Order: sequence, then structure tokens, then C-alpha cells
Amino acid sequence: MADRISSDHPAVRTVRATCTETTTGVRLDVPVDGRDAFPVDDVVRFVIDRDRLFGRVERALTGEELSIPGVYETPDVARDPSAGVDRLTAWVDDSSVRVGGSVLIDVIEPEFLYGLREPGETAYYDAVEPPSDSLSEIASNLEDS
Repeated sequence: MADRISSDHPAVRTVRATCTETTTGVRLDVPVDGRDAFPVDDVVRFVIDRDRLFGRVERALTGEELSIPGVYETPDVARDPSAGVDRLTAWVDDSSVRVGGSVLIDVIEPEFLYGLREPGETAYYDAVEPPSDSLSEIASNLEDS
């Protein structure tokens, strides 16, 4: 059985983001004081209600903030969202999170695995280690081919 870690564990850093409405759905805006917890312009894994999904962390159009414009079923769709369904918007619609309100982003494994949850809720995550550099380099080379 895989190890599990709770969102209130001392090893889990939590960043408070803001849910912002867009023309196509919602996005999460990460404040400047939380940006060091995320790789910019990379696709990372997100856990929402125990589902493993993928999202891209981008620089905001203005300022120093970061944004997460959506989460998707595969890394490829996270890179090209026109080919898929944004699960972030569906999650916000089904939760108590509201536009202009907060979303908690748990940093489970920096630059690799993050969890999304509603404020006041506790989440439990399966502990997963990122692939070794050599494995991720091989995968990246295969994707580029």
C-alpha cells in the first residue's frame, strides 16, 4: 500500500491562491509570495479529489504572479488545452469555491506534485516520488520526437 500524507502534515506547504473568472472558465492566481513553490512554464501533476491531473504553471500577463489556467487529463492537453476539457472549472462548479475566493494548493512534492482543496478541508494524498532526471529526460526526448 502506498504511503499517504495529509494536507496538514508539517512537510506539506500550502499556498493560498485566488480563483479568477476567465472568458473560458476559471484560473488560479498564485500570489508573489507563493511563486517560489512552482516551476514556471512547466506542466506538473495536480490531485483534485484523488484524481491525478496535469496543469501548466504560467506567468501572469502583468505583475510577478503566476497563474494556473486549467487542469487536464494528460500532459499533452495541459500544453494544448484546445484539445481537452478543463477539470478545474468543473471542480470549482462542484465545490464551495467561488470566483474571487480562495483555493488551497498543497505542495506535496515541489516542482512535481500539487494538491487542490477547498479552504477548511483536509485532503489526503498518495506519496509519489518524481522520476529520476534520466527517466524524465528520456520521456522528454520521446515527446519531442
